[in-house]
Amino acid sequence: MLRTDDGVRIEAVYEPSGASVTETAVTGTAVTGAALAGTAVVVAHGFSGSADRPAVRRAARAFAERGAAVVTFSFRGHGGSGGRSTVGDREVLDLSAAVRWARELGHARVATVGFSMGGSVVLRHAALERDTDGRVDAVAAVSAPARWYYRGTAPMRRLHWLVTRPTGRLVGRYGLHTRIDGRTWDPVPLSPVEAVPLIAPVPLLIVHGDRDAYFPLDHPRMLAGAGDAELWLEPGMGHAENAADDELLARLGDWLTRR
Repeated sequence: MLRTDDGVRIEAVYEPSGASVTETAVTGTAVTGAALAGTAVVVAHGFSGSADRPAVRRAARAFAERGAAVVTFSFRGHGGSGGRSTVGDREVLDLSAAVRWARELGHARVATVGFSMGGSVVLRHAALERDTDGRVDAVAAVSAPARWYYRGTAPMRRLHWLVTRPTGRLVGRYGLHTRIDGRTWDPVPLSPVEAVPLIAPVPLLIVHGDRDAYFPLDHPRMLAGAGDAELWLEPGMGHAENAADDELLARLGDWLTRR
């Protein structure tokens, strides 16, 4: 369990690289053996996900197989973490705690990859933490929105109902096991597209499926056009971690560990 700067307890899991480590002992914040070699990748899941969801575990295994140690965690209001989800706002503090943990474990190089809501969080985190000990060395955002309050698709209209209505938040709590904060943003946080120009010179990758039912292709194009970013438009891919196949995860792992 990690503690964020605003006092929320966040569950997190550390896994050594599957390519370079056969046996590793973890005691507190000290890691022995060869686990410190190479990059640590911190994985930020999408809304209603958690560290133990099958799609997140599959991504973690794929990155470990490409030579990375992996940190997975559950955002506030999700899984075994405390607090309530703010749907991308204060989740930056959760990611920062996970990145700092990776550095405390001894990793000199840390990369982040986020899916959907997690994609917006890794972008904002990279911009806001670029001059702190929570900084990162590479960032990949998959299926991320470019701007807030988007309601242009049916899935996003349903999501807004879930987040903004008391009945919707009850559905989120008992149907999706996601506890949602009922307060509106005040102030409205930096948007993902506003964050992108602030990330350079850190390498940035934007990944998006051409069959994403939540965010159409103007979102990744807007993000990539806002700064120095590489853009992968994936044919036939849907939305977020559930739609990322093994081939894409392998390419992502290569990019995160080698950039």
